[in-house]
Amino acid sequence: MGRRGVHVNRAEPLVLGIETSCDETGIGIVRGRTLLSNTIASSMDQHARYGGVVPEVAARAHLEALQPSIEAALAESGVALADLDAVAVTSGPGLAGALMVGIGAAKALAVSLEKPLYAVNHLVGHIAADILDTDAPPLEYPTVALLVSGGHTSLLLVRDLTTDVELLGETMDDAAGEAFDKVARLLGLPYPGGPEIDRAAASGDPKAIPFPRGLSRASDMAAHRYDFSFSGLKTAVARWVELREAAGEPVPVADVAASFREAVVDVLVTKALAACRDHGVPRLLLGGGVIANRRLRDVALERAAAEGVTVRIPPLSLCTDNGAMIAALTSELIMSGRAPSTLEFGADSTLPVTEIQVAESR
Repeated sequence: MGRRGVHVNRAEPLVLGIETSCDETGIGIVRGRTLLSNTIASSMDQHARYGGVVPEVAARAHLEALQPSIEAALAESGVALADLDAVAVTSGPGLAGALMVGIGAAKALAVSLEKPLYAVNHLVGHIAADILDTDAPPLEYPTVALLVSGGHTSLLLVRDLTTDVELLGETMDDAAGEAFDKVARLLGLPYPGGPEIDRAAASGDPKAIPFPRGLSRASDMAAHRYDFSFSGLKTAVARWVELREAAGEPVPVADVAASFREAVVDVLVTKALAACRDHGVPRLLLGGGVIANRRLRDVALERAAAEGVTVRIPPLSLCTDNGAMIAALTSELIMSGRAPSTLEFGADSTLPVTEIQVAESR
C-alpha cells in the first residue's frame, strides 16, 4: 500500500494511529518513539444508562467522533496529513462494528493520501504503549505482560514486540473489567464499575469476606495455570449480598467491594508472577485500563519486589484504549523493516495475539 517510490522515514516514522475497538475513539500521532498527540473521545456516558457498552451505540459514537478527533490530534501535534509516513489502525480484537468504523476511516485516509497502511493487534498495542514512556529505560525482552481491561484479561510472553508474542492464558468468561462492572451493579454503584468499586473499597476491609479465587485450586492449575475466571467470583458476591438482604441485614458495601477487589487482584498478581517464575523472566509489564486500579498496582509492585521481579507500568493516560499505542506499535514495525498491510483485511473481533500485524504485503 502506498505510492511507488514514496519515501518513508524508517529511522523516525511519523505515524497516525486509529483505535476504535470498544467505546473510546483514540487518535494518536507519534514520531519514532516520541508521543506528539494522544486524543481520546469516550462514549462512556452514552453507555452508562445501559450499565455497559452497547456495540451499536459505540459504533455510531465512533462515526461522530472520528473526524473531529483526527483534526484535534493534528492540531495538537502541529502535523499535516501530508507529513505522515504511515496510517495505522486496530483490526482486532474488539467489537466488530466499532472496529469497522476505524478500519474504514484508516483505509480512506491511506488511499487518499497515498500513504502506507498498517493493520495491527489491539492487545499488542497495549504493550507498545510502554515504549512511549520517556522516563523509563528501553523495554527488555523477554517480558511477561498482564493486560487487564473491560474486555480482555490476558497473560502474554513477549519475546519481541514486533515478531514474537505468545498467549500464556486468558479469561475463560468475564474479563476483570466486566466483573467490576457487574459487581458494582449488584452493590447499587454506577457504571463504570472499576472506579466506583475502588472508591467504595477505600474504607472497607479486604479480608472481611473470603471470596473465591477462580482457577487457583491445585486441581485447576494443571490445565489452567495462566487462565482466569471471574464469573464464579461474581456469583459468590451476588449470593452473599442476597443472603444478607434476605435476612434483613444491611449490606456492608465497603467491605464487599474491598473483599471482591482483593480477590481479583490476588488472582491477577499470583498468576502473573507464576508466569515470571516458570519462564525465568524477571520482568512484568502491566497494561490495560484496569491498571488504573491503585490496589492492583500496589500489590503487584510489593509482591514482585519480594520475588526480584521488575514491574513496568506505562503512564496511566496510555493504559486505557488509545490511538497512540497503535501508532507506537506501527512505528516499531516500520523501524524493524516490516512491509505495510494490503487493503485485504477487515474487522476481526477474535484476532489472536500472535498476529501482531495482519495482511502484510509480500
